[in-house]
Amino acid sequence: MGSTYADIDIENLFQKQRMRAKALVDSGSVFLTVPTHIALQLGFDTTEVSTREVVLADGTRKAVPMIGPLRVCFLDRYCDLSALVMGDEPLFGAVPMDMMDLVLHPATQTLGVNPQSPFVPVALAK
Repeated sequence: MGSTYADIDIENLFQKQRMRAKALVDSGSVFLTVPTHIALQLGFDTTEVSTREVVLADGTRKAVPMIGPLRVCFLDRYCDLSALVMGDEPLFGAVPMDMMDLVLHPATQTLGVNPQSPFVPVALAK
């Protein structure tokens, strides 16, 4: 089993700056994360945003900048959310996948629309 990447469009909803990025699809990660250079390209000053304390995979805690609002698009789906600024590549976590009703297919290393809701994203409200 290898890594799955997805081409996503990320837009700063305040400044309307947009870019395409190749993100590692990581269902074990919760949030969307972007490295500092992407936050800067989207027009954010990472010294003037809120911070969020996160627990890393090794159990350590770290305060990281959180930017938003962002619109993230993949295929014909989108969601509006914030992103953590950390790491050296974008991570596409479980929250944006759930918000867009996407499913990860590890065997084929692809991310796609949920086949049970191919036309409109469906979310659990319970």
